[in-house]
Amino acid sequence: MPSARKAPSRKRPARRPARHHHNVYVIELDPVVLNIRRFLKANPDRDITRPCVYVGMTGLTPEQRFAKHKAGIKANRFAQQFGLRLLPRLYAYANPMPYQAAREMEVELAIALREEGYAVWQA
Repeated sequence: MPSARKAPSRKRPARRPARHHHNVYVIELDPVVLNIRRFLKANPDRDITRPCVYVGMTGLTPEQRFAKHKAGIKANRFAQQFGLRLLPRLYAYANPMPYQAAREMEVELAIALREEGYAVWQA
């Protein structure tokens, strides 16, 4: 009696650990933003030698997210109208990270920059 052949077993590939792909970012804003009362009121103790900034977090690269802000795609008003450039020296050390860590880091970074005298907007 011929032996029955078994179908080759299909093993699932080993699961890769989830890549951390969330980032915080800081956008330098044109100082003209200080003419907006709401922005100025949120930053009463700003140091005039420090720039105005927007702090955010994203699942994209900071460069991709900045481009979307400027294009008006899910954009923050201040980042879209007054965004000049990214300031990677203020955030690159922390990226990438898991989603929850990025959510927390966004707030912590905004607080730390405000304490250093930056005029900060963080949505």
